[in-house]
Amino acid sequence: MGTCVYGIVRASHSPLPQDLEGIGEPPRPVRVMRQGELAAIVSDAPEELRPKRRDLLAHLRVLDEAAAEGTVLPMRFGSVSVDDDTVTAVLAERSEHFLERLQALDGTAEYNVKANHDEEAVLREIMAHQEVIRSLADANRKAGGGTQEQKMRLGEMIAAAVQEREVTDAELLHQALAPLAAHVSAGAQSTGWLANISFLVDRRSAERFLAGIEDFRRRHPHLDLRANGPLPPYSFVDSSSSEQTEQTDGGTAQTFWTTAQPSAARPNAAQPNG
Repeated sequence: MGTCVYGIVRASHSPLPQDLEGIGEPPRPVRVMRQGELAAIVSDAPEELRPKRRDLLAHLRVLDEAAAEGTVLPMRFGSVSVDDDTVTAVLAERSEHFLERLQALDGTAEYNVKANHDEEAVLREIMAHQEVIRSLADANRKAGGGTQEQKMRLGEMIAAAVQEREVTDAELLHQALAPLAAHVSAGAQSTGWLANISFLVDRRSAERFLAGIEDFRRRHPHLDLRANGPLPPYSFVDSSSSEQTEQTDGGTAQTFWTTAQPSAARPNAAQPNG
């Protein structure tokens, strides 16, 4: 069956809720396995583990519960080890690395900020500041819409101006919020988002960071900002050195103990919840 690993915490981490449920149908009970100064948050793995929304959300829920009580190193969804003994063996072997990362992330939380354009608002901005585009649009309007060629030219000019503005606005967002965070990580670009940035924020400075988001929103009303946090530090754990290859009776198996933000399950529209 295997053991599903959700995250790594200190052995002294506050207890999780006794009825906390993980992935699977029916959901597997979550338990904590201690090894020295470390502990792994785990459950039995289902026979078939697929990234269904229900299980992705369950994985996130477990990590959110853990992060609410202290620092956690979140593992990628689908991190499955052969058995419990292998989990504790990895904790023992990689203890120095895991403890270093826990110390580095103490007292922090991740905030993910996404941005895109309000289409009507950004078009008004372009028309107000791009004289050539404004003049061509006025000429087309006076000519009853203009020729097909004129319409295509106007459309191409507007599209180019919007793309240029996307780059500019993404950089402005980064410049405004980066000084309020300890570290910054650019996320994968997705359709419809001109910026997808994660910020590692000291929890004591969270109100100042959230105020910075609101200030940026007021100063740039043509942007639609979506902020999500506080989150476990998905984007700020070194993934390359937390991969572990293990030997089993059946040969060499790969334990994918890597960290990554499971964005497929994280609602993009969620607002900061303090």
